[in-house]
Amino acid sequence: MRRLREKIKCAENETVKIGLLKNRIQEYAWGSTRAIPDLLRQKNPEHKTLAELWMGAHPKAPSRVQHDGQWVSLQELIAKHPVDILGNRVAKNFNNRLPYLFKVLAAAKPLSIQAHPDPRQAREGFQRENAQNIPLDAPNRNYRDENHKPECICALTPFWALSRFRKTSEILSYFEKLNLRQLEGELAGLIKRPTSHGLKEFYTCLMTLDRNRQIKIVEQALKKAWSLKTEDPAYRWMCKLAEDYPDDIGVLSPILLNLICLEPGQAIFLGSGELHAYLEGMGIELMANSDNVLRGGLTPKHIDVPELLRVLNFKDRDVTLLKPVKSVTHEQVYPSPAAEFVLSVITLSKSDSYQSPQHRSAEILICTRGTATIFDCHDQSETQLRQGASAIIPSAVKRYRIKGECICYKAAVPFSTERRRLSEVMR
Repeated sequence: MRRLREKIKCAENETVKIGLLKNRIQEYAWGSTRAIPDLLRQKNPEHKTLAELWMGAHPKAPSRVQHDGQWVSLQELIAKHPVDILGNRVAKNFNNRLPYLFKVLAAAKPLSIQAHPDPRQAREGFQRENAQNIPLDAPNRNYRDENHKPECICALTPFWALSRFRKTSEILSYFEKLNLRQLEGELAGLIKRPTSHGLKEFYTCLMTLDRNRQIKIVEQALKKAWSLKTEDPAYRWMCKLAEDYPDDIGVLSPILLNLICLEPGQAIFLGSGELHAYLEGMGIELMANSDNVLRGGLTPKHIDVPELLRVLNFKDRDVTLLKPVKSVTHEQVYPSPAAEFVLSVITLSKSDSYQSPQHRSAEILICTRGTATIFDCHDQSETQLRQGASAIIPSAVKRYRIKGECICYKAAVPFSTERRRLSEVMR
């Protein structure tokens, strides 16, 4: 009993401080052999396709944090000290869990055509697959948790992506140039009904066509796309997608969805039900802490077209670039309506100094250029982040400063007033 009391007393006296992170790297077929190793200044002698660097406390791959001279699971440390790390508000609102997942994403090849569920769909899907006794790690599992997955992607290099359905008039114009006799009937229906309902009917028909007919449509489309690929990047991307997925109806995605190329520093936000695919490039990705993905094609992974169609939003909308908003000196915030996260970038020259806001939540920082030194204003301790290094700054650390010639991206949880202000900026 004495030892137990001493152990409890010791745990109560523990303090959480700014801690360096060791993060897991996910290997996927579409990953890059160079981008993440170059950021981390590491070698990759086995030429592994390194796709995502995960920073956070997701059960699939929690970061390890330096704490009291040891490397411990960030997930376990948060469970032990939820209020100190997350703060009262975040701990209460998100059931003592870090609500976001921070990533570096490096795509050398296109990711799947996909969308994410809203909160209700995620809860229902998770419960349904649990009732069907589908293991959480099963390859045919759609819902691995009960959370939705809004996300923000900010380019570190030129970053190609597909996002949201094009306007119906644009879609029809692209198909007209392809002259697809195999789709004349379906396209005639879309011409008669150029609305979101008509687009839903057209896309549903396209994705559920007989497999042999899909192959013929793709074959016919590619013959024409090859002659048009210098005219429009959408046709060029059709040809590029066909290199890896020659018979996949998803090859038509660049003429169905908005094709964009983000320049470094530009970002977009993706909400629930928005069809998208990341095609090529390296970026900082911040999302709600979920791994729920519904895929429709362009992947060797599990595809569930009926479930994807059930969650999709068929409103045709232009893609709006997130314009960074100045927060405090040297920090710019990318506005988003998400309750779970907010992304910002801190840019410093040699003579600059960044001072953290007084009211803040648990934050994760990653240095993408130069070297940053973080000073805890209370105990005067220093934490150095070289390029590729990351750290968590618990809520219990009241104020901190950053000095150094550097660029750091920061993940945080917005306060309700800040969230409302940032949401208004997006309108």
